[in-house]
Amino acid sequence: MRSTRELRDLVKAWFIISLAFAIAFSGRNLFGTEIIVIFIVSAFTVGLGFILHELAHRYFARKYGAKAEFYANNRMLMFALIFSFFGFIFAAPGAVVIRGYLTKRKYGHIALAGPMMNVLLGILFLIIALFIPETLVVTKPGMMINFWLALFNMLPFPIFDGLKVLRWNKIVYGVVLILTIVLTFGHGLLV
Repeated sequence: MRSTRELRDLVKAWFIISLAFAIAFSGRNLFGTEIIVIFIVSAFTVGLGFILHELAHRYFARKYGAKAEFYANNRMLMFALIFSFFGFIFAAPGAVVIRGYLTKRKYGHIALAGPMMNVLLGILFLIIALFIPETLVVTKPGMMINFWLALFNMLPFPIFDGLKVLRWNKIVYGVVLILTIVLTFGHGLLV
């Protein structure tokens, strides 16, 4: 069950992250149709990647019986927007807050769900690009952004998913980290 506040937070974060990427990618050319096209591509690639990443966390947390809901981080959304004017994006738009008792294994599964969603989206964009090269204007950024989001979130630092996965299972962490590195830096060899 999704609350009105959660839906509002998800839409707000999706919009602001998409806008921040559009501003950064447009080279601060904020007028004209180019930024509108970049915004639409950003919404479909990074926005979709972000939303589905968070919803994957929420889905698995709820599957394991915990209460889970997405909360936007307004301060970080504002920083993302401000930094985008300088061509730099640091996005931590919010997080799924989980309440309830969960084992280390279940926390590991929940943490892994977000990056794996980005890997799946990146692979989907890659497959579309291979079979329909005319879509590269959308699929290439979709691959790059989703593979990068997966890798970034697998970093073993306290605020990232990677540390929770590492604490749960070092082998799974290592395999997924290597996979995200290969996909992030190697997908260009295919497309």
